Amino acid sequence: MMISALLLLAVLGLSQQSKATTIVVSQGTDCSQIKNVSKDATSGVYVIQPPGVKTPFKVYCEMTRNGGWTVFQRRTGNALSFNQNWADYRNGFGKPGKDQWLGLQKVYSMTKAPRTRWVLRVDLWDHEGGTAFAQYSNFLLANEEQAYKLTVGQYQGNAGDAIRGTYPGVDQNGFGFSTVDSDNDGCDPCIFGDIAEKKCATSSEGGWWYSRCGSASLNGEWHPKGDHLGWASGLHWLTWKGPAPYSAKATRMMIRSV
Repeated sequence: MMISALLLLAVLGLSQQSKATTIVVSQGTDCSQIKNVSKDATSGVYVIQPPGVKTPFKVYCEMTRNGGWTVFQRRTGNALSFNQNWADYRNGFGKPGKDQWLGLQKVYSMTKAPRTRWVLRVDLWDHEGGTAFAQYSNFLLANEEQAYKLTVGQYQGNAGDAIRGTYPGVDQNGFGFSTVDSDNDGCDPCIFGDIAEKKCATSSEGGWWYSRCGSASLNGEWHPKGDHLGWASGLHWLTWKGPAPYSAKATRMMIRSV
């Protein structure tokens, strides 16, 4: 009886040790690489490990005919607040396949690989059943010391180039990321009529690559139909819906390597 009890304890100990040392195996370096290797790969949650990253992490891969896209932003409603601080935007919040911000550090770790070019695609849905997109070549983020500065190349699409802006002086290309507790925008202050704006992230209620403050901002407060017009805190792409602020019903940002 004593021997059986000791054996049981040993087995339990081994079982607990095995659970503690479970290793998550990556399925690829990014969604594009997974799709290139497995042409039949379908959209869903995958585990990736970009070069130089010690710990694999989960992402949602949108698998299309022109390659695999790694989704790093998704908005569909107000279940998840995007009014988060710097640490949250750096590390990420939400869940792959649901509303989520993957994390600036994770996106940086993917795009920093030498001799690899990236495409950014922004998908937008309105409250009337319409959709539009904006796509940019040569997408890149700088490191945290440079506040994850945004770089994008040539634009194509039917939503308009809101990152470069609807008028001179609001180009967000080349600006660092800003949150309520880390201000890296171009306002010191910005004057809008009789309003002096020092922190774009405060009025927009979400982190973004603000300039003065700019025409694109997809991480603000989500507004339902009937309450989606005129709010500075909405999900804006003003070259698509404007000039009055129009808050989109849903948004998605994703990248793929080329």
